[in-house]
Amino acid sequence: MFEITTATCWGLLGLAPLLLYIVLVFRNVDILAATAICVVVGALLSHQTLTTFGAALANGMSSFLALVGLIIMLGRGLGEVLSATKVSHTIVHQIIYGIGVDTEKKAMGGIMAACLVMVGLLGTMAGGNAIIAPIVLPVAASVGLSRSTVSVIFQAVGEEALILGPFTPPVITLLGLTQIGYGQMLLSVSGPVALITLVVTWLMLQRIQSATRNSNGYQLPERTEQFTPTSQSRRATLVFIGCFMAAVIYGIAVKAPTSFVIVIMLGLSVITGLTGGVKFNDILTLLIKGMAGNVGLFLLFLLLDPFIFFVEKAGGFAALSTLIKPLMEMGGKPAIVVTGGFLGAFGISGATVATMKLLHEMFNPLLARHGVSMVAWALALVVATRVNNFVFPGANMVSSLGFAESSDMKSMLKNGWMVAVCQLTFLLLFSLCFA
Repeated sequence: MFEITTATCWGLLGLAPLLLYIVLVFRNVDILAATAICVVVGALLSHQTLTTFGAALANGMSSFLALVGLIIMLGRGLGEVLSATKVSHTIVHQIIYGIGVDTEKKAMGGIMAACLVMVGLLGTMAGGNAIIAPIVLPVAASVGLSRSTVSVIFQAVGEEALILGPFTPPVITLLGLTQIGYGQMLLSVSGPVALITLVVTWLMLQRIQSATRNSNGYQLPERTEQFTPTSQSRRATLVFIGCFMAAVIYGIAVKAPTSFVIVIMLGLSVITGLTGGVKFNDILTLLIKGMAGNVGLFLLFLLLDPFIFFVEKAGGFAALSTLIKPLMEMGGKPAIVVTGGFLGAFGISGATVATMKLLHEMFNPLLARHGVSMVAWALALVVATRVNNFVFPGANMVSSLGFAESSDMKSMLKNGWMVAVCQLTFLLLFSLCFA
């Protein structure tokens, strides 16, 4: 029979910063402010001095999360270069107009493809959707797609693009935590989750479009400005795609570490910028401009490392493992995987990278002890972060509404909950078979 010891009770107190973090985020407190508050609380509970507190912050500079934060900043900078050279516009234009959009279904497919490519390339939903929105909205208006339909596409497809792109923050984090290969992740984890989501969303889009076609449509302006690719933008686009694909193939072939992405981001920015007619000094200016927009996010990642360290130092994760160990042993490996997925989906809200890191640290002792498959655990981390964004009206959902010029949150949640049910069902079945 399991007994809760005094040491376990004191250890559970170490989880207070994590619980406070969840409460603050759900109360719409800015995530950076919430993290800073919780870092201070964690430092107090783990009896840090000013000296050790400073050392923990300094160690955060060399942490994996700080590396991911830098990559995100560079991705934002690359996005500025792609926008300045019209490479991003050219890619979207070819996707949309290359397939000849003249029906609702073709427009849906074209916008989905554009969103999948741009968000996957840039690694940010806000950045990718911001680029394609001015181009695809007139297309949506011309065939009668509703605002509700477009907003659902922006969010549902964008969420899945973030777990498919080779250099997106969630993918980089997932591969770093689980040490599985990118190809295996696509085949067994992200690919199936994305396929399930896209199929469910496509079916839901037909119902949403039918219900909102006449009540939430766009008004097509008398004069619609359309972007026309130039020879220079086409050339820069070909160079960018060629270099990007070469980098992906090389990275997979040599099993390049996460730090390889930094070289790729900088290299793509310089090569694409020069090919697109941008001077070297201006390329650096664009990079800095883009990176500056994510300084707050970088600071957040710096604080997350000491945040997790303080919770661990206070005995929080050890106490939690002690409490759930009997349940996990009763259910075995599948129970560990399913519990991690559901806990992340409904119990932890915040940045995807932070959620993945927190879940992994919480369950890592159990994963090692029971020999849980890292592929199954990777699926739990992916489903946890995707479901959370689909069932709660967070930043990704709200920003998608804004880019689509819609206010129909009801349609977003309808699709989101349907997708969530299917993803969680897949996680349950997969864990029973392969954990």
